[in-house]
Amino acid sequence: MEEKGRIDFCTACRKVTEYTLQKRNITKIIRDVEYTFSITVAVCVECGEEMSIPGLIDRNIQEIDEQYRAYKGLVSIADIEKLMKIYKIGKAPLSLALGFGEVTITRYLSGQVPSKEYSDIMRMTLSSPAFMKKKLHENKEKIASAAYNKAIEAATQLETLFSVSNKMLRVISYVFEKLEEVTPLMLQKLLYFIEGESYALNKKPMFYESCQAWVHGPVYPEVYDIFRDFKYNPIEDARFAIFEGTEDALTNEERRVIDLVVNTFGEYSGKVLERITHEETPWKLARKGYADNIPSNEPILMEDIEDYYTEKNAEYDFSSEYGLKKYIRDILQ
Repeated sequence: MEEKGRIDFCTACRKVTEYTLQKRNITKIIRDVEYTFSITVAVCVECGEEMSIPGLIDRNIQEIDEQYRAYKGLVSIADIEKLMKIYKIGKAPLSLALGFGEVTITRYLSGQVPSKEYSDIMRMTLSSPAFMKKKLHENKEKIASAAYNKAIEAATQLETLFSVSNKMLRVISYVFEKLEEVTPLMLQKLLYFIEGESYALNKKPMFYESCQAWVHGPVYPEVYDIFRDFKYNPIEDARFAIFEGTEDALTNEERRVIDLVVNTFGEYSGKVLERITHEETPWKLARKGYADNIPSNEPILMEDIEDYYTEKNAEYDFSSEYGLKKYIRDILQ
Protein backbone atom coordinates (compact mmCIF):
# COMPACT_ATOMS: atom_id res chain seq x y z
CA MET A 1 0.00 0.00 0.00
CA GLU A 2 1.30 3.45 -0.91
CA GLU A 3 1.20 6.52 1.34
CA LYS A 4 0.94 9.78 -0.60
CA GLY A 5 1.15 13.50 0.14
CA ARG A 6 4.74 13.52 1.48
CA ILE A 7 7.63 15.68 0.27
CA ASP A 8 11.42 15.74 0.73
CA PHE A 9 14.60 16.43 -1.23
CA CYS A 10 15.31 13.99 -4.09
CA THR A 11 19.04 13.73 -4.84
CA ALA A 12 18.31 12.41 -8.36
CA CYS A 13 15.96 15.28 -9.27
CA ARG A 14 18.01 17.79 -7.23
CA LYS A 15 14.86 19.36 -5.79
CA VAL A 16 12.10 18.89 -3.26
CA THR A 17 9.53 16.47 -4.65
CA GLU A 18 6.61 14.37 -3.54
CA TYR A 19 7.28 10.73 -2.67
CA THR A 20 5.33 7.62 -1.79
CA LEU A 21 6.14 4.95 0.78
CA GLN A 22 6.17 1.47 -0.70
CA LYS A 23 7.26 -2.02 0.29
CA ARG A 24 10.30 -3.73 -1.25
CA ASN A 25 11.82 -7.14 -0.58
CA ILE A 26 15.51 -7.44 0.24
CA THR A 27 17.68 -10.44 1.08
CA LYS A 28 20.20 -10.57 3.89
CA ILE A 29 22.52 -13.34 5.06
CA ILE A 30 22.55 -13.80 8.82
CA ARG A 31 24.78 -16.50 10.31
CA ASP A 32 25.16 -18.15 6.90
CA VAL A 33 21.39 -18.29 6.33
CA GLU A 34 19.66 -16.18 3.66
CA TYR A 35 16.47 -14.38 4.66
CA THR A 36 14.00 -12.25 2.70
CA PHE A 37 12.68 -9.16 4.45
CA SER A 38 9.98 -6.68 3.41
CA ILE A 39 11.08 -3.11 4.14
CA THR A 40 9.63 0.35 3.56
CA VAL A 41 11.22 2.55 0.87
CA ALA A 42 10.54 6.12 -0.24
CA VAL A 43 10.10 6.50 -4.02
CA CYS A 44 10.21 9.84 -5.83
CA VAL A 45 6.96 10.49 -7.70
CA GLU A 46 8.77 12.31 -10.53
CA CYS A 47 11.80 10.13 -11.31
CA GLY A 48 10.95 6.85 -9.60
CA GLU A 49 14.26 6.67 -7.73
CA GLU A 50 14.46 5.76 -4.05
CA MET A 51 14.95 8.67 -1.65
CA SER A 52 16.64 8.86 1.72
CA ILE A 53 14.26 10.45 4.21
CA PRO A 54 14.63 11.04 7.98
CA GLY A 55 13.76 8.08 10.17
CA LEU A 56 13.55 5.55 7.35
CA ILE A 57 16.72 3.64 8.30
CA ASP A 58 15.48 3.22 11.88
CA ARG A 59 12.14 2.01 10.53
CA ASN A 60 13.89 -0.53 8.29
CA ILE A 61 15.98 -1.81 11.19
CA GLN A 62 12.82 -2.32 13.25
CA GLU A 63 11.07 -4.08 10.35
CA ILE A 64 13.98 -6.45 9.80
CA ASP A 65 14.28 -7.13 13.54
CA GLU A 66 10.58 -8.00 13.87
CA GLN A 67 10.59 -10.23 10.79
CA TYR A 68 13.80 -12.00 11.82
CA ARG A 69 12.32 -12.78 15.24
CA ALA A 70 9.20 -14.13 13.51
CA TYR A 71 11.35 -16.33 11.25
CA LYS A 72 13.17 -17.77 14.28
CA GLY A 73 10.11 -17.98 16.54
CA LEU A 74 11.58 -15.51 19.04
CA VAL A 75 9.70 -13.14 21.33
CA SER A 76 9.48 -9.52 20.22
CA ILE A 77 10.31 -6.41 22.20
CA ALA A 78 6.56 -5.80 22.42
CA ASP A 79 6.14 -9.27 24.00
CA ILE A 80 8.72 -8.44 26.66
CA GLU A 81 6.97 -5.14 27.37
CA LYS A 82 3.72 -7.09 27.78
CA LEU A 83 5.41 -9.32 30.35
CA MET A 84 6.41 -6.31 32.42
CA LYS A 85 2.94 -4.80 32.09
CA ILE A 86 0.80 -7.79 33.00
CA TYR A 87 3.02 -8.95 35.89
CA LYS A 88 3.67 -5.39 37.13
CA ILE A 89 7.39 -6.01 37.33
CA GLY A 90 10.47 -4.01 36.34
CA LYS A 91 13.30 -4.97 34.03
CA ALA A 92 15.83 -6.12 36.62
CA PRO A 93 13.34 -8.06 38.82
CA LEU A 94 11.91 -9.77 35.72
CA SER A 95 15.40 -10.82 34.64
CA LEU A 96 16.12 -12.31 38.05
CA ALA A 97 12.69 -13.94 38.34
CA LEU A 98 13.24 -15.78 35.06
CA GLY A 99 16.71 -16.94 36.10
CA PHE A 100 18.57 -14.55 33.77
CA GLY A 101 21.33 -12.07 34.53
CA GLU A 102 20.14 -8.83 36.11
CA VAL A 103 20.58 -6.70 32.96
CA THR A 104 19.40 -9.29 30.41
CA ILE A 105 15.91 -7.86 29.94
CA THR A 106 17.36 -4.35 29.63
CA ARG A 107 19.59 -5.58 26.78
CA TYR A 108 16.67 -7.28 25.05
CA LEU A 109 14.61 -4.10 25.25
CA SER A 110 17.52 -2.24 23.68
CA GLY A 111 17.44 -4.55 20.66
CA GLN A 112 19.66 -7.51 21.53
CA VAL A 113 18.13 -10.69 20.11
CA PRO A 114 17.49 -13.37 22.76
CA SER A 115 18.59 -16.97 22.43
CA LYS A 116 15.92 -19.55 21.58
CA GLU A 117 16.22 -20.97 25.12
CA TYR A 118 15.59 -17.64 26.82
CA SER A 119 12.93 -16.70 24.28
CA ASP A 120 11.02 -19.92 25.03
CA ILE A 121 11.11 -19.13 28.76
CA MET A 122 9.67 -15.66 28.14
CA ARG A 123 7.04 -17.01 25.75
CA MET A 124 5.96 -19.63 28.30
CA THR A 125 5.79 -16.93 30.99
CA LEU A 126 3.63 -14.79 28.72
CA SER A 127 1.14 -17.60 28.10
CA SER A 128 1.08 -19.21 31.54
CA PRO A 129 0.72 -17.36 34.86
CA ALA A 130 1.27 -20.70 36.60
CA PHE A 131 4.71 -20.94 34.97
CA MET A 132 5.48 -17.37 36.06
CA LYS A 133 4.55 -18.22 39.65
CA LYS A 134 6.83 -21.26 39.47
CA LYS A 135 9.76 -19.10 38.29
CA LEU A 136 9.04 -16.50 40.96
CA HIS A 137 9.10 -19.17 43.67
CA GLU A 138 12.34 -20.65 42.30
CA ASN A 139 14.10 -17.28 42.34
CA LYS A 140 12.38 -15.65 45.32
CA GLU A 141 15.62 -15.02 47.21
CA LYS A 142 17.05 -12.98 44.32
CA ILE A 143 14.16 -10.51 44.14
CA ALA A 144 13.14 -7.69 46.48
CA SER A 145 10.10 -8.69 48.54
CA ALA A 146 7.98 -5.79 47.27
CA ALA A 147 8.60 -6.72 43.62
CA TYR A 148 8.04 -10.40 44.37
CA ASN A 149 4.72 -9.82 46.15
CA LYS A 150 3.41 -7.51 43.42
CA ALA A 151 4.30 -10.01 40.68
CA ILE A 152 2.79 -12.95 42.59
CA GLU A 153 -0.44 -11.02 43.09
CA ALA A 154 -0.56 -10.08 39.39
CA ALA A 155 0.03 -13.71 38.37
CA THR A 156 -2.73 -14.89 40.71
CA GLN A 157 -5.15 -12.34 39.26
CA LEU A 158 -4.17 -13.36 35.76
CA GLU A 159 -5.01 -16.99 36.59
CA THR A 160 -8.61 -15.96 37.25
CA LEU A 161 -8.97 -15.10 33.56
CA PHE A 162 -8.63 -18.77 32.71
CA SER A 163 -11.79 -19.62 34.62
CA VAL A 164 -13.52 -19.08 31.27
CA SER A 165 -12.79 -20.63 27.88
CA ASN A 166 -10.11 -19.39 25.51
CA LYS A 167 -12.86 -18.50 23.05
CA MET A 168 -14.56 -16.25 25.60
CA LEU A 169 -11.24 -14.57 26.40
CA ARG A 170 -10.50 -13.97 22.71
CA VAL A 171 -13.97 -12.51 22.16
CA ILE A 172 -13.61 -10.16 25.14
CA SER A 173 -10.15 -9.09 23.97
CA TYR A 174 -11.49 -8.41 20.47
CA VAL A 175 -14.33 -6.32 21.90
CA PHE A 176 -11.77 -4.30 23.88
CA GLU A 177 -9.79 -3.70 20.68
CA LYS A 178 -12.89 -2.44 18.85
CA LEU A 179 -14.38 -0.18 21.52
CA GLU A 180 -12.65 2.62 23.42
CA GLU A 181 -14.73 2.28 26.57
CA VAL A 182 -16.53 -0.81 27.87
CA THR A 183 -18.11 -1.06 31.31
CA PRO A 184 -18.80 -4.46 32.93
CA LEU A 185 -22.55 -4.01 32.39
CA MET A 186 -22.04 -3.16 28.72
CA LEU A 187 -19.65 -6.10 28.22
CA GLN A 188 -22.12 -8.59 29.68
CA LYS A 189 -24.86 -7.49 27.31
CA LEU A 190 -22.55 -7.42 24.27
CA LEU A 191 -21.46 -11.01 25.00
CA TYR A 192 -25.12 -12.07 25.13
CA PHE A 193 -25.88 -10.31 21.82
CA ILE A 194 -22.78 -11.88 20.24
CA GLU A 195 -24.06 -15.31 21.29
CA GLY A 196 -27.46 -14.58 19.76
CA GLU A 197 -25.95 -13.15 16.57
CA SER A 198 -23.74 -16.25 16.25
CA TYR A 199 -26.82 -18.47 16.38
CA ALA A 200 -28.56 -16.25 13.82
CA LEU A 201 -25.72 -16.19 11.28
CA ASN A 202 -23.60 -19.28 11.95
CA LYS A 203 -26.21 -21.64 13.44
CA LYS A 204 -24.02 -22.34 16.46
CA PRO A 205 -22.96 -20.64 19.71
CA MET A 206 -19.89 -18.44 19.86
CA PHE A 207 -18.95 -19.94 23.25
CA TYR A 208 -20.48 -22.49 25.60
CA GLU A 209 -20.52 -20.57 28.88
CA SER A 210 -24.05 -20.30 30.25
CA CYS A 211 -25.52 -16.91 31.11
CA GLN A 212 -28.00 -16.30 33.92
CA ALA A 213 -31.11 -14.11 34.14
CA TRP A 214 -30.04 -11.54 36.72
CA VAL A 215 -32.12 -8.50 37.66
CA HIS A 216 -30.16 -6.28 35.25
CA GLY A 217 -30.29 -8.68 32.33
CA PRO A 218 -28.19 -11.62 31.09
CA VAL A 219 -24.93 -12.14 32.99
CA TYR A 220 -22.06 -14.60 32.54
CA PRO A 221 -21.09 -15.20 36.21
CA GLU A 222 -17.44 -16.12 35.54
CA VAL A 223 -16.97 -12.96 33.49
CA TYR A 224 -18.69 -10.95 36.22
CA ASP A 225 -16.14 -12.23 38.75
CA ILE A 226 -13.23 -11.21 36.53
CA PHE A 227 -14.37 -7.58 36.23
CA ARG A 228 -16.43 -7.02 39.37
CA ASP A 229 -13.90 -4.54 40.84
CA PHE A 230 -14.54 -2.09 37.99
CA LYS A 231 -18.20 -1.74 39.05
CA TYR A 232 -19.78 0.90 36.76
CA ASN A 233 -16.46 2.23 35.46
CA PRO A 234 -14.84 1.56 32.06
CA ILE A 235 -12.66 -1.55 32.14
CA GLU A 236 -8.93 -0.89 32.01
CA ASP A 237 -7.38 -4.30 32.55
CA ALA A 238 -3.66 -4.79 31.93
CA ARG A 239 -4.15 -8.55 32.07
CA PHE A 240 -5.72 -8.51 28.61
CA ALA A 241 -2.44 -7.34 27.08
CA ILE A 242 -1.62 -11.04 27.00
CA PHE A 243 -4.16 -11.48 24.18
CA GLU A 244 -3.22 -8.47 22.04
CA GLY A 245 -2.56 -9.50 18.47
CA THR A 246 -4.31 -12.87 18.87
CA GLU A 247 -7.36 -12.01 16.76
CA ASP A 248 -6.29 -14.77 14.35
CA ALA A 249 -7.59 -17.19 16.98
CA LEU A 250 -11.07 -16.15 15.81
CA THR A 251 -12.38 -17.23 12.42
CA ASN A 252 -13.54 -14.72 9.81
CA GLU A 253 -17.13 -15.78 10.53
CA GLU A 254 -16.66 -15.15 14.25
CA ARG A 255 -15.03 -11.75 13.74
CA ARG A 256 -17.90 -10.78 11.42
CA VAL A 257 -20.41 -11.61 14.14
CA ILE A 258 -18.53 -9.54 16.72
CA ASP A 259 -18.04 -6.63 14.32
CA LEU A 260 -21.77 -6.51 13.56
CA VAL A 261 -22.67 -6.46 17.26
CA VAL A 262 -19.99 -3.92 18.19
CA ASN A 263 -20.98 -1.59 15.34
CA THR A 264 -24.66 -1.62 16.32
CA PHE A 265 -25.34 -2.60 19.94
CA GLY A 266 -21.91 -1.18 20.85
CA GLU A 267 -23.19 2.33 20.16
CA TYR A 268 -25.37 2.21 23.29
CA SER A 269 -24.66 2.41 27.02
CA GLY A 270 -24.94 -0.58 29.29
CA LYS A 271 -28.26 0.65 30.71
CA VAL A 272 -29.82 0.93 27.24
CA LEU A 273 -28.54 -2.54 26.35
CA GLU A 274 -30.11 -3.78 29.59
CA ARG A 275 -33.47 -2.35 28.45
CA ILE A 276 -33.17 -4.24 25.17
CA THR A 277 -32.52 -7.59 26.89
CA HIS A 278 -35.52 -7.01 29.16
CA GLU A 279 -37.73 -6.90 26.07
CA GLU A 280 -36.39 -10.17 24.67
CA THR A 281 -38.03 -13.55 25.16
CA PRO A 282 -35.01 -15.57 26.46
CA TRP A 283 -34.50 -13.34 29.52
CA LYS A 284 -38.26 -13.10 30.16
CA LEU A 285 -38.67 -16.88 30.10
CA ALA A 286 -35.80 -17.39 32.58
CA ARG A 287 -37.24 -14.69 34.88
CA LYS A 288 -40.75 -16.16 34.89
CA GLY A 289 -42.07 -16.20 38.45
CA TYR A 290 -39.57 -13.64 39.75
CA ALA A 291 -40.52 -10.08 40.69
CA ASP A 292 -38.47 -7.33 39.05
CA ASN A 293 -36.13 -6.78 42.02
CA ILE A 294 -35.70 -10.41 43.11
CA PRO A 295 -32.24 -11.92 42.40
CA SER A 296 -32.09 -15.06 40.29
CA ASN A 297 -29.44 -17.49 39.11
CA GLU A 298 -31.76 -19.13 36.61
CA PRO A 299 -29.92 -20.00 33.37
CA ILE A 300 -31.03 -18.47 30.09
CA LEU A 301 -31.37 -21.58 27.97
CA MET A 302 -29.21 -21.69 24.85
CA GLU A 303 -32.08 -23.15 22.85
CA ASP A 304 -34.22 -20.14 23.81
CA ILE A 305 -31.48 -17.78 22.59
CA GLU A 306 -31.15 -19.79 19.38
CA ASP A 307 -34.90 -19.86 18.72
CA TYR A 308 -35.36 -16.15 19.41
CA TYR A 309 -32.45 -14.88 17.32
CA THR A 310 -33.20 -17.27 14.47
CA GLU A 311 -36.75 -15.93 14.39
CA LYS A 312 -35.67 -12.27 14.55
CA ASN A 313 -33.00 -12.84 11.91
CA ALA A 314 -35.70 -14.06 9.51
CA GLU A 315 -37.70 -10.91 10.25
CA TYR A 316 -34.93 -8.26 10.25
CA ASP A 317 -31.88 -9.82 8.50
CA PHE A 318 -29.16 -9.69 11.14
CA SER A 319 -26.47 -10.19 8.50
CA SER A 320 -26.42 -6.42 7.96
CA GLU A 321 -25.94 -3.47 10.29
CA TYR A 322 -29.10 -1.95 8.82
CA GLY A 323 -31.19 -4.93 9.94
CA LEU A 324 -29.71 -4.94 13.43
CA LYS A 325 -30.18 -1.19 13.85
CA LYS A 326 -33.81 -1.45 12.75
CA TYR A 327 -34.34 -4.23 15.30
CA ILE A 328 -32.79 -2.10 18.06
CA ARG A 329 -34.94 0.93 17.13
CA ASP A 330 -38.11 -1.16 17.15
CA ILE A 331 -37.25 -2.69 20.54
CA LEU A 332 -36.52 0.69 22.14
CA GLN A 333 -39.69 2.23 20.74
